[in-house]
Amino acid sequence: MPEKKQEKQKLTTKNIRQHKVKANDKKNKLQMLTCYDFQTAQLLDETNLDMILVGDSVGNVILGYDTTVSVTLEEMIIFSSAVRRGAINTFVVADLPFGSYAQFDLGVKNSCKLFQETKVEALKLEGAHSYKLKLIERLTQIGIPIMGHIGLTPQSVHELGGYFIHGKDKNGARHLIQEAKDLQNAGVFSLVLECVFPEVSEEITNALSIPTIGIGSGNSVDGEVLVINDLLKMGKDRPPKFCRPIADVYEYKKDLVKKYLNDRR
Repeated sequence: MPEKKQEKQKLTTKNIRQHKVKANDKKNKLQMLTCYDFQTAQLLDETNLDMILVGDSVGNVILGYDTTVSVTLEEMIIFSSAVRRGAINTFVVADLPFGSYAQFDLGVKNSCKLFQETKVEALKLEGAHSYKLKLIERLTQIGIPIMGHIGLTPQSVHELGGYFIHGKDKNGARHLIQEAKDLQNAGVFSLVLECVFPEVSEEITNALSIPTIGIGSGNSVDGEVLVINDLLKMGKDRPPKFCRPIADVYEYKKDLVKKYLNDRR
């Protein structure tokens, strides 16, 4: 008889919280990729990928918005639900979109709605302002796991003044380190560090008991996250500098379509 295929073991927040790795130990790092659709989710579910993020980057990548600011809660529910249906054996995190947690009560209401309707394992929100820390405390008390996110926070790109590396100066570094500690104390189970100066991301990683997940923040982190569309170069535009594509799926698909059309003329 054929050997029965063993199901992938889905991570839990308990597993993830305990996942601290030695510096530059790439083999044991948590691996996370973004995903926005059912079919890609099915594909990723058949790999040993640890986590999937349904990022509000869906606005840029799939919907063609200039920034993530235009993404709505309803759109996040649609895309996150599709990914959850495809990735039944992978830990899925969904982004809370811009404005959905602008006030405390609104944040609680929308977080419950996104978590309940999509059936994802956790939510992610950006920043560490005092009201966000209180919101994280309340959500974790309710039973909604929260992933934090500091450094470059795309939802605040207009207020920040653009896209750049964070933590280069002493004040910026001190601020990020304090934010990371505050978020851990508030109850996040892991923390995304986006475009954080590598030395600062290393200091944060060493200071926390929860794992850090870097994107454009050096190698001294406990995990990595990338947009799968950047990793495979699925779009026309060049991916960010910190991402080295392993393929050029955009050109490959275009060539296939051209061949198909030419063969039928």
